[in-house]
Amino acid sequence: MWRRPRQIGRFAVTSLTDGCFALDGGAMFGTVPKTVWEPLTGSDAQNRIPLRINPLLLEVDGLRILVETGFHDGGDRSWQERFAVRREETLLGGLAELGIAPADIDLIVHTHLHFDHAGGNTQAGQRRFPKARHLVQRQELYDANHPHERSRASYLQEDLEPVERAGAFELLDGEAEILPGLRVVPLPGHTLGQQGVFLESEGQQLVYVADLLPTAAHAHLPYIMGYDLYPVTTLEVRRRWFADWLEQGALLALPHDPEVAFAQLELDPKGRYRLRREG
Repeated sequence: MWRRPRQIGRFAVTSLTDGCFALDGGAMFGTVPKTVWEPLTGSDAQNRIPLRINPLLLEVDGLRILVETGFHDGGDRSWQERFAVRREETLLGGLAELGIAPADIDLIVHTHLHFDHAGGNTQAGQRRFPKARHLVQRQELYDANHPHERSRASYLQEDLEPVERAGAFELLDGEAEILPGLRVVPLPGHTLGQQGVFLESEGQQLVYVADLLPTAAHAHLPYIMGYDLYPVTTLEVRRRWFADWLEQGALLALPHDPEVAFAQLELDPKGRYRLRREG
């Protein structure tokens, strides 16, 4: 069972899962050759590496906040096979084990709106979390509604339209404080409107890093996904924030690592970033 709880000051934090999937390893590591990335991750006969969907539950002052809603709940058999989808554990199941129903969620923070991050917004054409506000960058929602040839496959309108019809999206423009100790900060590169979720309380810091750092194997600065629409921007953002997170000893929550929920940055003997598992 995947449920990794932490206490960050006043905030109870739980890494949950919405199942596992797989993506092409070459696409996941961009210009990095397979002889370099494959020993870090392994791969199957179709060159795919294992990944997990790791939403985060935050609880503070009676509020229940989700960071991400999980994988797209649909697709035909060929779509499921293409991504090697396995849903023995789901976000809804994990919430139910904690005694939390979808209607108990007050707020959802989206790092971005790809089908593996915002796919759990809806079910059978209806909002899955009927009382929640959905926080997203204005740029991200615009891009999701105006996709181009490189981004179209990642945005599924059935995951977004019921939320838009209900007026439940709350649009942000840049860095914003959600409540004391919780803020969002733009982390562009993967998409132009991607944001990270920063939690600071009682001298502790946790960051949900979004796809700036999808797995522990991506910690070395040039290990940037081919899926990133703006890879040089990703590199610049990594340089800026990795240095801060290393100095501050921030706990990082990873969105797609199949085994590691939380980690901290450190330097290897050659001065390159790597991650030390913390949960």
